[in-house]
Amino acid sequence: MVATPSPRQPLHLLVIAASDEAMERLLPILAESDKACKFHRVDSPAGLRTALGEQPWDAALYLPGVSALSLPAAVREIDEFGMDLPVILVAGPGDQPAMQPAMKAGARDVIDADRLQRLIPAVEREVREARHRADHRAALEMLNESQARFDALASNLPGMLFHLRRDAEGGFRFLFVSEGCQKLFGFKQQHLLASANKLFDAFDADKRKSLEHALLESAAKGTLLNWEGHTKGRTRQKWINLRSTPYRFDSGVVEWRGIATNVTESKESEAELRRSRQQLAELSTHLEAVKEEERERISRDIHDELGSILVFLKIEAAHLASKMPEGTSHLREKAHSIEHLLDQAMSTASRVARELRPGILKEFGLPAAIECQAEDFTQRFGIPCRVQCDEDAIEPEPDTSLALFRIAQEALTNVAKHAHASLVVMRLRRERGNILLEIRDNGRGISEVDMQKPKSFGLRGIRERVLSLAGEFSIEPAEHGGTHIVLRVPERAGVEPPSEEELQRNLF
Repeated sequence: MVATPSPRQPLHLLVIAASDEAMERLLPILAESDKACKFHRVDSPAGLRTALGEQPWDAALYLPGVSALSLPAAVREIDEFGMDLPVILVAGPGDQPAMQPAMKAGARDVIDADRLQRLIPAVEREVREARHRADHRAALEMLNESQARFDALASNLPGMLFHLRRDAEGGFRFLFVSEGCQKLFGFKQQHLLASANKLFDAFDADKRKSLEHALLESAAKGTLLNWEGHTKGRTRQKWINLRSTPYRFDSGVVEWRGIATNVTESKESEAELRRSRQQLAELSTHLEAVKEEERERISRDIHDELGSILVFLKIEAAHLASKMPEGTSHLREKAHSIEHLLDQAMSTASRVARELRPGILKEFGLPAAIECQAEDFTQRFGIPCRVQCDEDAIEPEPDTSLALFRIAQEALTNVAKHAHASLVVMRLRRERGNILLEIRDNGRGISEVDMQKPKSFGLRGIRERVLSLAGEFSIEPAEHGGTHIVLRVPERAGVEPPSEEELQRNLF
């Protein structure tokens, strides 16, 4: 298959000549060329301006002898029109002295009238060069526009763009720094470009060492550099975030192109949020302590005072029933009914006192208290509740025991109110220095919407209690329906549980 050559585009030539007869000598040369030529003759400045505005031209041929339009004037008209149109002088034998001034005036080439065969190659060469100059100008304009756009973006960013290089010997050098350097660090761009140590000197010894380590780790592993540190200063310190992805060359050179931003406000907001969260946690803990003290006082009053009164009333009722004469059976029945009601009141008072402050928790420990709570739950709601304690000697600190008991109590209350379950299973065990409490039911389960309800204070209370003990809390649907709650808290406050490696070492 033979490729068909694409047709060559015709040349559009603008001929500046005094008359048609003057350019007749060019016609044979143009006709003999394998390139089609279209030309238009002008002989005055007005005609030249009109022709320039009508269509684009590839080149202009100037034939001496045009009295109304000299070569310098023609070049000047073309330049003022804003066109890069190459002008070629076609000089006759008597025009040799005008060649050098013509080149100075702006002519791109001079063709001897006796050697017109050079005309078409010269025109084609100048057309190519003109197109190359046009492409170069367009590329330069795009580059300038892109640079202006980049400068505008860089100057309006809330930080400093940087291009940092680490050579194979470990030295650092900035290749580019944006205008944000002055606002961020307090010194000018040229200072940072002159010495990268200005960046490291802005931080104290610890932060500088941390930054150098982060850069070395990012360079070695090719991971994202995301470092934060505060600058030196006696008054308000600035928190700076450096973020960039490294690029490693084969020579060992590593470069980071990223951004440094001032994150002081966000850091202060985070610190304020943490302080507020800590204050709320302390307030919650204080309120819980006050609540427990009040519960203990009420429980003691119910147990001591109300319980004593109920016992005394029962004794009096029994004594009254025994003293009733024969024939008053209906009054005797009333007395026995009162005794029965007093028994119920005493049982209720005892249960309320245990719920408010279980004495069994202090006397017999957490496992016994949870088993007692499970029995009360079963008797009160008719829902079987099984308790499994892997060890009887689980004795956490008093605050931890009380918190776990309250959590179990709240969980059982939620089961009774919402779960519609027919079985509850509770498991208490040790796990690597932690106490693990699991509560599982076979009810309707819990959904994400239920956990996000604005008034789900029971779950929030459980979560707050666990957080106050530096523990972990999870609640999720059980495998075969229902809800599964898992609590994990340290057995001793302030004591870190042993790691897996330490446990393995202790085995051997």
